[in-house]
Amino acid sequence: MKRTPVVFIHGVWLHARCWESWAARFTSMGFLALAPGWPGEARTAPDVRASPEPLGRVGLDALTEHYAGIVRSFDVAPVIVGHSVGGLIAQHLLAADVGRAAVAIAPAPINDVPLPASPGRLLPPGRCGPAEELVTLSPEQFHQVFAHTLGAEESDRLYDRYAVPAPRRLLADLGCAGAPRSPRAVADVGNAGRGPLLLISGQEDRLVPDEATRAVYKQYGDTTAVTDLKQFADRGHSLVVDGGWRFVADYVLGWLDEHGIRAHPPQG
Repeated sequence: MKRTPVVFIHGVWLHARCWESWAARFTSMGFLALAPGWPGEARTAPDVRASPEPLGRVGLDALTEHYAGIVRSFDVAPVIVGHSVGGLIAQHLLAADVGRAAVAIAPAPINDVPLPASPGRLLPPGRCGPAEELVTLSPEQFHQVFAHTLGAEESDRLYDRYAVPAPRRLLADLGCAGAPRSPRAVADVGNAGRGPLLLISGQEDRLVPDEATRAVYKQYGDTTAVTDLKQFADRGHSLVVDGGWRFVADYVLGWLDEHGIRAHPPQG
């Protein structure tokens, strides 16, 4: 019997392994769970930190095409679950009728929704740097912007296992530090024929504030396609990897079931 694929897309400053608990949980519920890394991403976060240069070539165009190819490769249309820039890509693909449904968790803003100031503050001084430059967070910065709702010990553990540098090219494509936002940082909010979309925010998120996700939700206000918003109180940008990840994952599983998206699609 065929299983419904779920493709997980991670965001900036995290490795694809950040989805390991989610993939195990979705697999245990019968889904075909996959968390493919970015182009050039090494097997583990420590491997990436040791040799990060291949990530420097990754921009939003390449990233979007990479995951579009993966999603289109299945016989059964996948669910797309994305965090941060992965949430932006999930919306872009779903709006282009690629994928069956999408979940965008603390997504980088789409269209003309203003970009939060936080990511730009993390860039090195000056707007113009080498296109392939990498922007690395220190453990202290990671705790400050990603994991400030956690204790230092948990934040450091997450940093060691999952944190990787981010491509300046990609941050520029998102509009950081005043750069012009890429044409790929869009989603057709008026597409009434697309699959269901769930937007999720952490109300204490410093990197993608709750207000930014609410502003994105309002952009979908005129469509008849299913668009839902779930806000998690007291949660920061680390909500997909910290000790409370299971609450978020199980909410997503319940939402999918509510909309008739189950591990084994009807045969016929």
